[in-house]
Amino acid sequence: MLITDVRPWGGDAVDLEVRDGRIAAIHPRGHGAERTHADDARPAPDVVDGRGRLALPAFSDVHVHLDSTRIGLPFREHTGAPGVWNMMSNDRAHWRDTPVPYPDVVAGTLERMIARGTTRVRSYAQIDVDCKLERFEAVMAAKGRFAQAADVEVMAFPQAGLLLEEGTVPLLEEALRGGATTVGGIDPCQLDRDPVRHLDIVFGLAEKYGVDVDLHLHEPGHLGVFSAELVFERTRALGMQGRVSLSHAYDLANVHPEVTARLVEEMAELDIAWATVAPATGGTQFDLARMTEAGIRVGLGEDGQRDYWSPYGNCDMLDRTWQLAFTHRLRKDRLIEHCAAIATIGGASIMDRSAPRLASPDDRPGLAPGDRADIVLVDGETVTSAVMDRGTDRTVLHDGRVVADGLAVLPGAAG
Repeated sequence: MLITDVRPWGGDAVDLEVRDGRIAAIHPRGHGAERTHADDARPAPDVVDGRGRLALPAFSDVHVHLDSTRIGLPFREHTGAPGVWNMMSNDRAHWRDTPVPYPDVVAGTLERMIARGTTRVRSYAQIDVDCKLERFEAVMAAKGRFAQAADVEVMAFPQAGLLLEEGTVPLLEEALRGGATTVGGIDPCQLDRDPVRHLDIVFGLAEKYGVDVDLHLHEPGHLGVFSAELVFERTRALGMQGRVSLSHAYDLANVHPEVTARLVEEMAELDIAWATVAPATGGTQFDLARMTEAGIRVGLGEDGQRDYWSPYGNCDMLDRTWQLAFTHRLRKDRLIEHCAAIATIGGASIMDRSAPRLASPDDRPGLAPGDRADIVLVDGETVTSAVMDRGTDRTVLHDGRVVADGLAVLPGAAG
């Protein structure tokens, strides 16, 4: 394939040559065709007209609840009450009430994400005594349906806690045997009120099934610090460096600066990743540049999608990139571009440890010869202008194949 007249990361216009699912060469604009035709025995390449658009690595959503979505359904009034348990209970009371089959809602959400440029997805699948494996199976079905258009990892996630309802742990094990590649935990102090037992179960399952760990951490202040330290302790003891992520964990930035600095240092030492959904917190935010400079793999996600927890979410990671820059009060172009790097290659490095992590806030990887041809073309003058304007003229490639164009997944890209 030849992708003509594109500007990687907003640089000079070039032609990208793609072979075997990877970027094979970068040619000066207008010279790609003559280079690819130089060998008469080689078939003529497929050509994608870039039309001067920006080329970015495709987006990586590493914190999304595909099972918690109302995308494509009529808008409804928000009825949730504050707190994890109250929100979970509101979701539990309503998630089955859809005018179309629930698995189609889940698959439709993934389809909309791919159409807007996301080809790497790490999704939670709620598992509890209410839904059992029904939500997990819907996410696995969506993953299978769009296997040719996106890489999807599925997490077995105990949204209602591990200890509050008998029977949750055996269901998690069943999901891990059924294809989940990550086991989740959530607020071990505040929700289950037994952090040692909670985390022993989570890490025990990870060790038994050889999967990763992702901990939802909403806990405030030093309570969150205590839970994080227990995670660090188990990561070190089990040799799970590079296989553990903290999601949210925003209040770790709100404790004494020396404590925050120590936590960042330990996360870097243990290669514990951090996934954010860019909320508007009331306090101090983690310094994105500092996290990257420390060597921490930072990724971005959309969380729930217009679900029973909140009305936010539209399946567009470019929109969420804007939110990341806005909530961190960033104005300099290089730092807004850093947000785009986090939303693309930053998340990819969490899902695939062989992918290079961002080396600095000025690092713009993912579009060099040898890199995987997961690419999104989008209109914009610069990367920052694309984040601000969030244009709709998009073409999406996965493994060197065009899978979406004009905000629609192409026929043949889904099973």
